[in-house]
Amino acid sequence: MPQPKCRILCIDDHEDTSEMLKLLLVQEDYEVMTAVTMRDALQLAMEHEFDLYVFDKHLPDGSGIDLCSKLNDATPGVPCIVYSGDAYDIHRSEALAAGADAYVAKPDIDGLIENVRKLLSGRECAAAT
Repeated sequence: MPQPKCRILCIDDHEDTSEMLKLLLVQEDYEVMTAVTMRDALQLAMEHEFDLYVFDKHLPDGSGIDLCSKLNDATPGVPCIVYSGDAYDIHRSEALAAGADAYVAKPDIDGLIENVRKLLSGRECAAAT
């Protein structure tokens, strides 16, 4: 019986970025859904089980830092990666303090993929449902 694919939710206000991430992560054999707003992301998180969240710090209806806290409250134990153009240490510290498991500065796609693999390795995937 094949191993179920891990399910990732990518949230970015630039749809082209979400679609690019989706294509790259699907090639890595993950199942990927996308959202553009914090509101849509929270709704999807309530309707589906995810194994990982990847999101931008800047969203049209709020901060990715706030989203991180809300996702941690709503779905405890599901790791979060902030993937943002804000590359200063203060931004990284802010995200980690809010509960993010990793912070990757855009456009470091290799760093993002490496963190995705690390956070999902050995994890029992929710996508089996």
